Amino acid sequence: MTPCHDSPSSVLIIGAGWAGLSAAVTLAQQKIPVTVLEAALHPGGRARGLEMNGVRVDNGQHLLIGAYEATLAMLHTLGMDERKALLRMPLDLTMRSPRQEGINLASLYLPAPLNLAFGLLRTSGIPWPERFAALVGLARLMRWHSPQDLPVTTLLRHHKIPTRLIEGIFNPLCLAALNTHPDMASGQLFATVLQASFSQRRRHSDLLIPRLDLSAMFVDPARRFIEQQGGRLLTRARVRALDYQAERGYRVVLDDGEFSAPQVILATPAHITQSLCAGLPALQTWATKLKHLDDEPICTVYLRYPEKTRMTPTFIGMLETTGQWLFDRRLTGTPGVMAVVISASGAHLHLDNSALIKQIKAELSLFYPDWPEPLDAFVIREKRATFRASVGCERFRPSHQMPLPGLWLAGDYIQTGLPGTLEGAVLSGLQCAKSIVNSKNS
Repeated sequence: MTPCHDSPSSVLIIGAGWAGLSAAVTLAQQKIPVTVLEAALHPGGRARGLEMNGVRVDNGQHLLIGAYEATLAMLHTLGMDERKALLRMPLDLTMRSPRQEGINLASLYLPAPLNLAFGLLRTSGIPWPERFAALVGLARLMRWHSPQDLPVTTLLRHHKIPTRLIEGIFNPLCLAALNTHPDMASGQLFATVLQASFSQRRRHSDLLIPRLDLSAMFVDPARRFIEQQGGRLLTRARVRALDYQAERGYRVVLDDGEFSAPQVILATPAHITQSLCAGLPALQTWATKLKHLDDEPICTVYLRYPEKTRMTPTFIGMLETTGQWLFDRRLTGTPGVMAVVISASGAHLHLDNSALIKQIKAELSLFYPDWPEPLDAFVIREKRATFRASVGCERFRPSHQMPLPGLWLAGDYIQTGLPGTLEGAVLSGLQCAKSIVNSKNS
């Protein structure tokens, strides 16, 4: 790559995950020239499609919800037909245990929050008195706002949610939504997720299962859109340093070249952002906040069975096992491929891939004893999948507007009001793009 100096109107975006791509699409839509620099060979960050052992999968199994309005709007901007990209279905959680009766919670076709309230009263696997107690407690929880954060487990017990529902429904939901163990997870963030999903519109609680791999659904269409609008997305473009001079703007140094621009969006993970800001004295105090944001991993174990192997419903929750959620990827065009998700830290991190696969195979045989031996299996570990959404984490999450003029921050760990989700990443990119547009129009 030879040195390149962009025009004064351009915006440099460092990082082509969902945050960076969302910012780039929004800016390109406004005819603002953008250049996106991605260190990896393929864009998409922690939510992209890839091929493993000849099978098309994602680098982590994702489930969206109907409350992801920014993500759905972005897909619409890219010309994606929601019905072809996503299977939309009412909330239906089937939680199974290998040693006791499972739990099923399904919402009804009623306005929110009645859809959840009546669904809770119909929950199987829970005695009637506990269902009524849960309904009263959940009604209070859906109105809960407090400046004092609490662990999710403490918050649920405070609202007298029955233990069986905590263990069988809410703890798994907490792990799925916040990627943090309930005994340390932020009750404020968890309450926000519940309130956004169940207290506004019925469709917000819908489950959206991707019909395509995540690159085909979002990453590739975003790249095409950016390039069709005159923007650029460069891969294998690892940024080594960031420099700022008031009269010249920003200089971004790569291994074999450099770029300059008056506006830069850092759509990079928190630890990368810290490294890039190390050479900017004006950001040292600001950057120390990021050191308080820890990471949590997500492991996805993929098992390929004969194509006729299937499960009903399309996914289930797994209780009292290492695996937490099981998805049939038949919908994505890979029949026979099953994905087992394990969120957050745990003993499984001490197992190598072969031992973890053996453990998961044994657990699946408890739920589906008639399934044959898998033909193949592999593990994808995202060691820094999300930030740790622990109690009090909100005070360390930075704004999208950084202390230097023209420098912006995107990523699911910034102040979006959401945990580390695809929706949070998209929202962060939109925040940066809208601020840049407003600054140009002012």
